Amino acid sequence: MSSSPSPCGPVPRQPAEGRSVPDAPASASARPLDAPPPDAPADARTGRRAEPGGERLWSAGFRLYFTARSVAMLGDTMLPVALSAGLLSYGYSAGDVGLVMAASTACFAGLVIFGGVLADRFDARTQMITADLVRVCSQSTAAYLFLSHTVRLWEVVVIAVVNGTAAALFQPGVASTVPRVASDVQGANAVTRTAESTAALLGPAFAGMLIGLTSPGVVFAVHASTYATSATCLLLLRLTPLPARVSRAANSFRTDLAEGWREFRSRTWMWSVIVVWMVYMICMTGPFTPLAAGQIIPAHGAGAYGLVNSSLGGGTAVGALFALRFRAGRPLRAGSFALFATCLMPLSVGLDLPVAATCGCVFAAGVGSALWGVNWATSVQTQVPGDILNRIHAYEVAGSVAMVPVGQALAGPASSAFGTRHVLLAGACVAVVVAAVLLTIPAVRNLRRAAPR
Repeated sequence: MSSSPSPCGPVPRQPAEGRSVPDAPASASARPLDAPPPDAPADARTGRRAEPGGERLWSAGFRLYFTARSVAMLGDTMLPVALSAGLLSYGYSAGDVGLVMAASTACFAGLVIFGGVLADRFDARTQMITADLVRVCSQSTAAYLFLSHTVRLWEVVVIAVVNGTAAALFQPGVASTVPRVASDVQGANAVTRTAESTAALLGPAFAGMLIGLTSPGVVFAVHASTYATSATCLLLLRLTPLPARVSRAANSFRTDLAEGWREFRSRTWMWSVIVVWMVYMICMTGPFTPLAAGQIIPAHGAGAYGLVNSSLGGGTAVGALFALRFRAGRPLRAGSFALFATCLMPLSVGLDLPVAATCGCVFAAGVGSALWGVNWATSVQTQVPGDILNRIHAYEVAGSVAMVPVGQALAGPASSAFGTRHVLLAGACVAVVVAAVLLTIPAVRNLRRAAPR
């Protein structure tokens, strides 16, 4: 939820011009959702001035940001293939590959909240550039190890820890950067999600081709170059400084951390979604990947499994493109209805449908998932004041991502106890229940789109 992420709260304030306004603590951080007049010095949330033609999506700033994210995401989709092929070629087991991936995920989930505090205290763009440069060094080191044939597992684990920590520093800045480089925030999220889906389709194939022609070490070198490209684009990016509510130097790190939690907790629409989403991650998203592989590959072959994954990527791309055009007045209500389609993914595999039917179901699930993801990310980025957005985004990312490895870890014991098909069918039921529960929460279903700036 970013994948990926507003009137809320028990006592909404008086609506302005027919729109509800989100609850927030009685502090200087509460800001109206109405856009500033044309002669206002800067937008209260984004720090950007209102400009003629501001609705144009492909501004110079957004082009740089989009290039940075697209290239880096392409590299990220290549990494699992290079890591798996590289370690297995040196005699390490699939469990060792999982250990490396888990080390990176655990560091990311555990540290992303602290990354959000740092991004709000200092400069998010500088922090993102630093994180990219750290990963240029770490992936270059990995490339050297594999190219020199001196691979040791503990070294690869250390590199994974560094990468996960750097990702935790990078990710919070994404939320506050998007509304500062694009007037059309939903459009920006939609095209970025489309690029992510395209990368998911092309990256693994490109990595496999490189490994076949050269070696895994070359893929790690290419991955390092994608982070270098991202850092360069972000370095060229110019953003108007956000107006500081208070002097960050006067606040302790612990104070900023606590403030972020208070702001997160004060938004009912946000924390309620994260609580529900944690169940979704544990019961549906986490178990699906390992269980679907175990169900499809023995019965239909690895090629069929790859086709199913490609269908998911294709559906996500189509859903993101649809979100580029479809602008719901209540975005989370529309996203929740779209989430019902995600039940088709575990349902089709659990029922052992023919490969073609499974691909169709997974494609539809991808469309629904993308519609939810774009509407969620847009809601977070447009409904939260810019000076606390990095921390709040970090809390919502940590709350969702942290549950994925839990679901993956429970998938094996659950399938042994109840059977793989039953666990997948239960996951389909959970997807339906999650979408229904979100629609029963007034703060979620009644959240209105923020007024255009």
